[in-house]
Amino acid sequence: MKLVTAVIKPFKLDDVREALSEIGIQGITVTEVKGFGRQKGHTELYRGAEYVVDFLPKVKLEIAIDDGMVEQVIEAITVTANTGKIGDGKIFVSPLEQVIRIRTGETGSDAI
Repeated sequence: MKLVTAVIKPFKLDDVREALSEIGIQGITVTEVKGFGRQKGHTELYRGAEYVVDFLPKVKLEIAIDDGMVEQVIEAITVTANTGKIGDGKIFVSPLEQVIRIRTGETGSDAI
């Protein structure tokens, strides 16, 4: 089992969710986050004053999947979240040791 964590631009969330649903992903966790990478941030003008925005709004997706689905999930996120501009995001894949469904007590792949 793997945990795929993707950080993407917020306006791409619905497109990515639909792409993941089409390949059979039944559940994702979404968190609104802020951060920066090479994009660094930008300046904004508000009521005549200029402000530096260091942390940009992003959306973090967490998806627990079987090992066989990793490449499909990565492909779906990469293709759908890509705008071709800096700040499109990152995808991290981590091993997932154990999953337990609280309601039924199912473990492992059955709990996903």
